[in-house]
Order: sequence, then C-alpha cells, then structure tokens
Amino acid sequence: MRVLVVEDDPEVRGVVVTALRAVGFAVDQAADWSQADVNMSVNDYDCLVLDRILPEGDSAGQLRRRREAGLGVPALMLTALDDVTDRVAGFEAGADDYVVKPFIAAELVLRVRALCRRRGTMLPPVMRAGDVEVDTARREVRRDGVLLTLTPKEFSVLEMLLVRRPAVVTRSDLFEHCWDEQADPTSNVVDVVVGQLRRKLGDPPVITTVRGTGYRVDLAGR
Repeated sequence: MRVLVVEDDPEVRGVVVTALRAVGFAVDQAADWSQADVNMSVNDYDCLVLDRILPEGDSAGQLRRRREAGLGVPALMLTALDDVTDRVAGFEAGADDYVVKPFIAAELVLRVRALCRRRGTMLPPVMRAGDVEVDTARREVRRDGVLLTLTPKEFSVLEMLLVRRPAVVTRSDLFEHCWDEQADPTSNVVDVVVGQLRRKLGDPPVITTVRGTGYRVDLAGR
C-alpha cells in the first residue's frame, strides 16, 4: 500500500513517515500542496495523510476543491485543531478520518491501514495457498503451522502476490506498490526481496518466476 504524507513540519513528517515505513507501507512525502499535486499526478496512492494547515492555507479548502475535481483517494487529516467545529469542517471538506496532534504513532498506522483497505479490495482475515497461511490482520505468516519471521517489505510482496493469485505480478507492479520514491527503479531490489522471501518460505517453492515478466504464487495448482 502506498501513502502520500503532506506535512510542512519536518519533525512531524519524519515521525509519520518512519512509523508507516516501519510496518511496510511505501511512503512518499511532500511539504505543500504544490508538491503533493506533482506526486499525485505520477503515482497512484491508497491514502493521503494531510496536515490541516499548510503553506497554501487550510487543507480543508484545498481538499474540497480537489474532491470536486474528482480526487477519490481516502484522506486522513492530521492537526492540532481539535475543536468540534474544526473537525466537522474537515469531514465536510472530504476528509475520511481526523487525528489530533499530539498523536500516538501506532494508532495513526492503524487508521491509515483501515483507509487503505477501504479503498482497495477488502482482504480476508486469513489468506492461504497450500500450507502457507497469511494473517493479514496480525501480519503473520505461517508455513505448515510454523511462524516465519518476515520483514515488512517481504510481507508486502507476499501479500500482493497472494491477492493477485493466480495472475503474474510484474516487477514494475511490485515496485510501484511496495516501494516508494526513495527506492532506485533501476536497482534489482525487487528480485533481492523475492529471493529472501523464497528462502524463508522454504520448499517446495511457493513463488514461481515467469521469465521476462515477473512472479506468481504457484503451489502445484493448490
């Protein structure tokens, strides 16, 4: 899941970005609406995290205009304005959720994840492929009942492969949805993470390489 954080305070932006990346989100960032518009013109986001007050003014008005122009991405407003009338104005402008500063990072992560799932296909609590079991709520993976230790990025790749199963997922799709603007698109980072994931999943192989295209989950048709 890919998120855009729009926040002009570098310290707050860093806290939000770090918390989201720590659990596997691909996160891009902008300090104002001008940069946010550039990001949204080239990337497809699952959620926006918006500071209420930005250099261009109140994000409520900015969001309202973009909603009227067709912007459908779920948006969470992050702000120190905690008056009821401020929150109502935020929701009326098109915000889907509202978190007041100071905030607890873990709660923010859960709220962002809920908005991302609202936009996309609602994942089942548990996905299975053969003897591989993925608990999407707890973000746990087991094979033949044994709990595996995956990095957030490895989990994100496996989750996407299972969601798309039995279709082939291209390297570019994996890169676009599981990595953010910090990653080098010319690197072999996708192949490296898939290789690590394969080793952790063990035998028989779970992920098949489709030469020249990408990867898919394939457990002998199961």
